[in-house]
Amino acid sequence: MGEKKYVHPYIPNSEPNVKRSMLDAIGMESAEGIYKEIPDRLRYHERMDIAEPIIDEYGCERHVRKIISENMNARDNICFLGGGTWNHYVPAVVETVMERDEFLSAYVGDAYTDHGKFQALWESSSMLSDLTMLEATCTPCYDWANAISVACRMAARTTQKTEILVSGSIAPDRLKIVQNYCKPELKVTLIGYDKETSLLNIEDLKAKLNDNVATVYFENPTYLGGLEVNAKEIVDLAHEAGATAMVGVDPTSLGILEAPGAYGADYAVGELQPLGLHMSYGGGLGGFISTKDEEKFIAEFPSLLFGVCETSQKGEYGFGEVAYERTSYAQREKGKDFIGTTAALHGVAAAVYMALMGPQGFRELGEGILKKVAYTKSELAKISGIKIPISGYSYCDFVVDFNGTGKTVKEINKKLLDYKIIGGKDISGEFPEYGQSAMYSVTEVHTAEDLQTLFKALSEICAK
Repeated sequence: MGEKKYVHPYIPNSEPNVKRSMLDAIGMESAEGIYKEIPDRLRYHERMDIAEPIIDEYGCERHVRKIISENMNARDNICFLGGGTWNHYVPAVVETVMERDEFLSAYVGDAYTDHGKFQALWESSSMLSDLTMLEATCTPCYDWANAISVACRMAARTTQKTEILVSGSIAPDRLKIVQNYCKPELKVTLIGYDKETSLLNIEDLKAKLNDNVATVYFENPTYLGGLEVNAKEIVDLAHEAGATAMVGVDPTSLGILEAPGAYGADYAVGELQPLGLHMSYGGGLGGFISTKDEEKFIAEFPSLLFGVCETSQKGEYGFGEVAYERTSYAQREKGKDFIGTTAALHGVAAAVYMALMGPQGFRELGEGILKKVAYTKSELAKISGIKIPISGYSYCDFVVDFNGTGKTVKEINKKLLDYKIIGGKDISGEFPEYGQSAMYSVTEVHTAEDLQTLFKALSEICAK
């Protein structure tokens, strides 16, 4: 086939003259020369069974919208998924600010594209520190699981110890990432938890604490929805054993729950997604790590930290990088840990969301969710065959037991789609001890009408 001469609108440098000059610069007759080292036996010589490119923008948009319309989304349906990403309301101004060119196109690393980015990330870190009551917070990392993993290695370097104790009720996917990130130097040991409350087993913690534990990690709220009422005792036990204490948090819960720093935790880690980021195919994530403002903790951050500093102009202040020499940007392979391009843009979104909410907003949000969840649990428990297996208050997430219905979660969720309801996350594989159970999430976006629709749908499905 002869080479097409049109300029493809979605492929950079496809303009023939530009392409020719690039090939001339590397001494190639054609792009085929780049791939000549690939053996012929590994090449596919037939025509690939893919559609012709859609060149016009309108046609491409229609094609993509048609594909997307085949999915069920959280905007056009009632969605009760949680357990990692949650369906919160995102104020329009969050997207307006986040999508400004100076933020959207600004690389996280240095100041050459900075038009307020350093200040925005400093404000974001500062407000997260206010929520956690731990004075130092880094720029965003990839997600909650990555934040735990990085903080575990920070704790190991700080304490010079090599065992990590982790609550057994942690999300399995988070646990896998922590285990993978910590090996081979660090040993990850699970602590038992109470099936009826999802809270950490204090006696098992005491039995497993030893002189080689770097940190004890637990979550509040727990992944399964319980509120960890023994948080201070866990932290105190860790400190008595010479270990640090790390708490995983949903930051939106800190308007009503005690902040980790208030009960002595050394680290708080969590997810930015609830702070102004849409659910997006499991994406839209960004992790954060907060610690005490002490040199032994600050020195082990591998990620960028921003602070307020004096400028060359007397009386003027700016926003600059703190202890830059710690990072892999400065030391490369000798850095504390490797941090590349991460989720700084999501940190900007979180800053706008937190500034809009303010302390009172977070309190009202938390109280509203707590009440809605309690009401939903009580009404679901009235439906024949359904139980709520975990006692106590829950925030956003809670477990619903369908064992008494004689149906699987998969079957129930499939039937819920007929009611335009996306059911809870099936945890029968993650936590088989609960049998056919699902994790439901209720937030501020769920109206009284939404909840009544759920109750009616499950009543009808379970009765059949």
